[in-house]
This record gives sequence, structure tokens and C-alpha cells, in this order.
Amino acid sequence: MTKNGEMESGPGDRQSKSGGRDPNQGHEELLQFVGFHVGGEEFVINILCVQEILRTQQLTRVPNSPECMEGVMNLRGKIIPVIALRKRFGLEEALPDKQNRIVVVEVQGSVFGFAVDAVSEVLRLPANSVEPPPRLGPVEREYVSGVGKLGDRLLILLDTDRLLSNPEQEMTSTAAAGA
Repeated sequence: MTKNGEMESGPGDRQSKSGGRDPNQGHEELLQFVGFHVGGEEFVINILCVQEILRTQQLTRVPNSPECMEGVMNLRGKIIPVIALRKRFGLEEALPDKQNRIVVVEVQGSVFGFAVDAVSEVLRLPANSVEPPPRLGPVEREYVSGVGKLGDRLLILLDTDRLLSNPEQEMTSTAAAGA
């Protein structure tokens, strides 16, 4: 009760001014992702992490950089390290084609590019369609935050914060700064 003697409403008592239930209540939470392909699999990352998607461009290789670092690129005056997700996932390299893209993301306050085979689409998934990752080996599981179901498709949700271990992230950032 409030000081005026009116009933306070709790989170389960949301009502619209017309006296009916809140029309927004009961709607499923939708999560938005950017979908892309690497090695024949479909992956997604949270759209809030993605800054932009670029066509593949010439990269400058940096000596003594981590194996998964493809090189660095100049993005409007800022040097951005580019990570080849095929290498990061232990897949064999593929011949470049016109579908290849660089997905520019922010990871733990740093900007990186992820080289992918192709970007597919922006996807909206109901939160209840995402399940925890299956029991995999420790290496595979550390990058995967869940598996989403969209129709008959299974989408692997990547955890961008864990795609690069802290020592690798520091090495990659240092290599980019020295380029």
C-alpha cells in the first residue's frame, strides 16, 4: 500500500491504464544475432557486439603474432587486428572468394575483425529457443555460449569475450599496435 491507501502493483500485476493486462507482458524476449558461416557451419554473435561488416581486404601480416591472427587492417585511421576464425577453430584454410567478409566486433573493450567465409543475415531468436552448449571438449565449449534453434536450423552462439584468451588478446593488440 502507498501512503494514499492505494494498492501498489508488483511485477506480476502490470496493468495498462485501460485496466486490462499490459499488452507487452507475455511476449517472448527476442535476441538479435548476426549469422555467418565458417567451414560449413552456421554461427551467430550478438548483434550488439558487431560494429560493421566489411568486404575482405588486403591485410598486413605482423611477425610473431598469434597463429590465428590473419593480419591487421586500417579502418578509418585505426589499426584493427583480424582473426581468422577458420584458424581459431582449427579448420583448414579455404580459397578466398567474393563471399568472404570481415565482421568488426568489440571484444572486452578492444576492436577486432573476424574473418569469416560468408555473412548470412540478422536473426531474431526467442530467448527460450537457446539452450546451453552440448557437452563438448573443453576447447570447443569455451567459445560456445549456446545453441539456438530456428526452424530446422541449429545455430552455434559464439561468446566473443571468450574467443580470444586474455594472453592472445594482449598479444594481438600489442602486435596491432606495433604494425
